[in-house]
Amino acid sequence: MRQRKRILFVINPISGGKKKTAFNKQVLEVLDLEKFDPTFKITDHANHAFELGKSAIEEGYDAVIAVGGDGTINELGSAILGTDMPLGIIPEGSGNGLALYLGIPLNESAAIRRINRFETSEVDTGVVNGRHFFNIAGLGFDASVSDRFAADNIRGPIGYLRSAINVLSDFQPSTYTLQIDGKEYKREAFMVSVANSPQYGNNAYIAPQASINDGLLDVCIVKKFPLYLFPKMVFHLFTKSADQSEYVEIIPGKEITILRDEKGPVHVDGEPVEMGKTLEITIKPRSLKVIC
Repeated sequence: MRQRKRILFVINPISGGKKKTAFNKQVLEVLDLEKFDPTFKITDHANHAFELGKSAIEEGYDAVIAVGGDGTINELGSAILGTDMPLGIIPEGSGNGLALYLGIPLNESAAIRRINRFETSEVDTGVVNGRHFFNIAGLGFDASVSDRFAADNIRGPIGYLRSAINVLSDFQPSTYTLQIDGKEYKREAFMVSVANSPQYGNNAYIAPQASINDGLLDVCIVKKFPLYLFPKMVFHLFTKSADQSEYVEIIPGKEITILRDEKGPVHVDGEPVEMGKTLEITIKPRSLKVIC
């Protein structure tokens, strides 16, 4: 009898505002138990998924599965980065940007069946001031929204929308100096997003042409625009046409430095992280193996 692959499901119980009490039972019903031997662990504090990922390497698991959103994926992916251990994804977040880009079904059973195939692909990893990101990192408006959302008690898309409206009411653009592969740009911007994949989540595309395995990051500069055009900017996001807006400039690059006037939050795959005035951003090509 062939040996079954040992896989660890790391479950974030609060991601996306969804209860996951029946998840283990569903895995046991859908997962091919002739091929796989599943173990389940639940996160209960910040960075716990990262710790469980490191332990999984030491304990000889064949794969780890993130059951959560982009933040859970980020912690697990950062833990196993550069190893041969693949990362699986069961999308349970508020936006599920990376999963949507990779074509992983949002339906739990369908996502579990995808793991049964155990087909993998290598994807790029962004790095901002030593922190890894697999989807998008950003500063300005979206970082302020992530910061507000993290402090809120309402999860899911409704909570995120509420945070965005609250931040929008008094948000002011900032001036940034950007150095991208040796060229310098100075821009007054509403926000700057550095995209490894095209979308934030919920099919909101900030960088429609971005690819997760092209060895490049797309620097998306959303310039200052009249607030009455905010609905039009949102329309561009959800029609994959942000790059057609006169207020959006997208510059691909590998070595990126962003200078700003004040320190503040930077969202790293949707999670706010306090960082300084200078952001050093690079890319590690094809550095993470993902089950997709």
